[in-house]
Amino acid sequence: MIWGLRFKRWWFYVQSCRKGAQKEGLSELQRARSTGALSGTTSMGIERSYFVGVDVGLRQGWQDEAYKAQKPLARTCGLDFHCASYLFLCQIRSRMATTTQSAPVPAHELVYEPESLPKLRSNYGEYLDQDSVGRMKATSIETSMEEMRRRFEQDGYLFVRNVMPRDDVFDVRQAYFEHLELTGILKPGTSPRDGIFDSTQDPVVHNGVGGRDLPEDRDRVDRLVTAHTHPMYNFLLEHRKLRGFVREFMGWERDVLIKRTLLRHNVPNGFSTGIHYDRIFLRQGEAEFLTAWVPIGDCSPEGGGLMYMEDSTEVGKAMEADFMERAAHFTKEERINGFNANMAKDGQLSHDVHALSAEIMDGKFGGGKRRRWLVGDFKAGDVVFHNPYMIHGAVKNEDPQGRIRLATDLRFYEEGADLDTRWMRSVWRPDDGL
Repeated sequence: MIWGLRFKRWWFYVQSCRKGAQKEGLSELQRARSTGALSGTTSMGIERSYFVGVDVGLRQGWQDEAYKAQKPLARTCGLDFHCASYLFLCQIRSRMATTTQSAPVPAHELVYEPESLPKLRSNYGEYLDQDSVGRMKATSIETSMEEMRRRFEQDGYLFVRNVMPRDDVFDVRQAYFEHLELTGILKPGTSPRDGIFDSTQDPVVHNGVGGRDLPEDRDRVDRLVTAHTHPMYNFLLEHRKLRGFVREFMGWERDVLIKRTLLRHNVPNGFSTGIHYDRIFLRQGEAEFLTAWVPIGDCSPEGGGLMYMEDSTEVGKAMEADFMERAAHFTKEERINGFNANMAKDGQLSHDVHALSAEIMDGKFGGGKRRRWLVGDFKAGDVVFHNPYMIHGAVKNEDPQGRIRLATDLRFYEEGADLDTRWMRSVWRPDDGL
């Protein structure tokens, strides 16, 4: 009878302490997650089993905050219930051992993938079906160059996180919209750093570089031109982390950035870049180049960023070979012109992603293969590098916050390469014929 009562009291005490330890431990765990001491993958496992393990994904071992989250469990259980709590601690140790012995996950694979994407469309046409849309593979800046090059070769693009500091990029965004503020493009009372469009304005009036028709207002056009020589924009073009990454990735001792860069804004419900591959516009010279698409600010999948046709580099090469064959009787100047008789009015393949997808799938270039359109959730500091033949275009900007997408297109050659000299004459101008 007495032993029975003692056992009940003891068991009640064990359970009370265990619940208290779990509660205190989870409170510490939440604080640890907020400080970044635990990875998302590890902390999810901790929440399910109420114990703290090592950071398996990054193999960083015990972190200070993780140890603090684990400490209340050991203190309450290990020191107070002696033998009985030994079994409980053994259970924790067993679970921890299981976690720490799991295969490590490479850092570049630790990417959160939402289950669904918003509906997307191009300048014209219907929304894409969900099964026609995919998410781009994001790559950590910590990934090895060997792995990055493998991905670029395999996918035709490389979407790298945090190439440049976030604040540096937002400083450029702020300077750009301060430069354009007098045009009325911004919502009254908002910050140029945010770049929120004034929805009472006609989007056509605020078309940027790459739009089919530029604004009729000469002052607006002049501001688009002079933005390309703004000191803050030049700061971005010469950013040591961007240029250093390009040289290391390409294995070049020195690089050349062509002068004609394309600094573009894309207002909500406006008209932006059609679907194309870059070689269309840079046909002079034998050397291949590397394109870097740099979002200047955050850009959601529906916010007017780029979308890429999956596995499309071979399609682009086949299209270019066909264009060149049909242009054999042209003069050299006509043949390298992106607006020649074989091309559309503005050099694009299409402005309707649905129509182009069907044409490629049913035509001689697509081989009957269904290809998705890949999009990303871009953050300031990220950069997408892509192959000259990778087919891509802008998503219609339907950002729920009304943000204006701002980005720049940069093309790099190795120093001394046979490059397209037409793009070295000057910065972008609306009448430069390119």
